[in-house]
Amino acid sequence: MLESFLGLLLGVVGTFWGYSIFKRKENKELTTHQSTVLLEKIKSVCKLISVEGDFAEIYRYENTKERFLSLVSSKKKALIVINAKAQIGYDLKKIFMHADTKNKKIILEQFPQPEILSIVPELEFYDIKNGLFNSFTPDDLTSLNKEARKHIEEKIPESGLMDTARREALEAVLVIESIVQTIGWKLDYSALELTESQRKLLEK
Repeated sequence: MLESFLGLLLGVVGTFWGYSIFKRKENKELTTHQSTVLLEKIKSVCKLISVEGDFAEIYRYENTKERFLSLVSSKKKALIVINAKAQIGYDLKKIFMHADTKNKKIILEQFPQPEILSIVPELEFYDIKNGLFNSFTPDDLTSLNKEARKHIEEKIPESGLMDTARREALEAVLVIESIVQTIGWKLDYSALELTESQRKLLEK
């Protein structure tokens, strides 16, 4: 009778022990899977636009071609109004982060600097003058679009858009935090260098 009871007790303990190991393994696999999916989900956002800026610039274009051993030259020129929209933001693929599966946390180690995500210029031509053997061609539009984009790109640093994007970086962190919270995890951004006012905004 005693042997039967001990056998039954050992069987129950063994079953419970086996079930506990199985559940721990299952929970660990689930947590690992969650962290992998979560990190991929954040990466899938890819680029986050923080600020937009509209530019209106007047650009004078001149091009001179020389012929006959540089004895004869021909110039084409135009006055171009550039209306462009520039988007500044963050490439979230450049974020350094890793998952703490034990504590269900995503550790945000480093956040990228703002960058130009896109510049879309629209050109309006005025006062077009063709040279004798140097006239505007369809290929010039492609070339001028590239030059217009470069011209606007050079204007961005003095526009203050980059500084505005840096101040609004917290919005990007909050987007990541909301993604993390969808599965009950937490975002740990303590490694980031934040001002006291920035930390207060994130704690609200």
